[in-house]
Amino acid sequence: MRLTLPHWSGALAVRAAAFMTVMCCALAALLGVLVHVSVTDQTVGQARDLALSRLADATEAYEAGDRLLPGARVDPAELPPALRGLALSGQRGTMVATYRGRPAMWAAGPVAGHRALGVAVDYSQQSRTIAGLDESIVWSSALAIGATVLVGVFAVTRVTRRLHGTARVARRISAGDLDARVNDPRTKDPTRPQDEVAAVAAALDSMAASLQGKLLSEQRFTADVAHELRTPLTGLHAAAELLPPGRPTELVRDRVAALRTLTEDLLEISRLDTGRERLELGTEALGALAERVVRASGTDTEVRVLRDAWVETDRRRLERVLGNLVANAHRHGAPPVVLTVDGPVVTVRDHGPGYPEYLVAHGPQRFRTEGGAMGHGLGLTIAVGQAEVLGAALGFGNAADGGAVAVVRLPGCE
Repeated sequence: MRLTLPHWSGALAVRAAAFMTVMCCALAALLGVLVHVSVTDQTVGQARDLALSRLADATEAYEAGDRLLPGARVDPAELPPALRGLALSGQRGTMVATYRGRPAMWAAGPVAGHRALGVAVDYSQQSRTIAGLDESIVWSSALAIGATVLVGVFAVTRVTRRLHGTARVARRISAGDLDARVNDPRTKDPTRPQDEVAAVAAALDSMAASLQGKLLSEQRFTADVAHELRTPLTGLHAAAELLPPGRPTELVRDRVAALRTLTEDLLEISRLDTGRERLELGTEALGALAERVVRASGTDTEVRVLRDAWVETDRRRLERVLGNLVANAHRHGAPPVVLTVDGPVVTVRDHGPGYPEYLVAHGPQRFRTEGGAMGHGLGLTIAVGQAEVLGAALGFGNAADGGAVAVVRLPGCE
């Protein structure tokens, strides 16, 4: 069972969402760092100024012999070692540390007697303020990223949904449905903004319409030529029959017969192109039908019935398909040619050079033969068209030990 993924899971939507997530995270991190640094610098600066102010007052009181203010002590045990060393070297400084188990902004400076005077200012409120700010930055950034990603994915999903629709139409066109169109509403209303997806859809619709027009013109031309040739060829055939016996007469009759065959093939292809063929179903035994095809071909094709089957099909069309495959095997291949019936699968194989690579990869092409071979390339084209009408699958390949292999798989059997 094939898992069908939703539109938003497409590669474009995933990549766009990942890109937006990364960019939002980077932007949120940058803004968070800037806000954190700005607020922290301001908060720490205010606490540092207060601590230095109190240190100045405590130093003045100490030198005057007055009582020190609360929080000021000479050589306090809690004074950070780095700050103590700075004060003993004759300088003032500040540092965030702890005092009695709570955050504090320490300020220290030198006093008489090569001693350090330290002042501790409570820093608990400032510390909680910075911690709360950091938490708010994280939560607001997460919410902003989530909202941005959701909005972005929604916007990208609308674009990818339209791209998926355009891709489906392109696949239908490549499969032969030239009536398929995207019909993007933006291309119908010039007042609406025309984005790149609308431009692609408009170009695809225009290409399909142009291709359909050219194909219809080609089909009409083929049918018209075949119909126009049929009448003079009938007269030419009648005139050739009146010629006296001889080698020149045989050559003329042979070429007239080839022209008539080509004309009938062109008419048949034109009918297949227009899709006007209708099935006349009946129940047939594949083994007997294969033997009739070989007898009618007048060739020495070997028939092998491994497993006979009864199928509901159009006998005339199936005989046409198998007859063209057998004729092509004798014309372009080499003996022995073997027609094998194995249930609803019929295989025609020769032992010649095999099918050309282009034919195996893309199927037969009209009026194209390989290496100057005789023929017009219409036999296999007709076989493919008639197989499609029958609902059968016709595939072409080459055997590992040499030779061309054509396989017809009929849609049902009893």
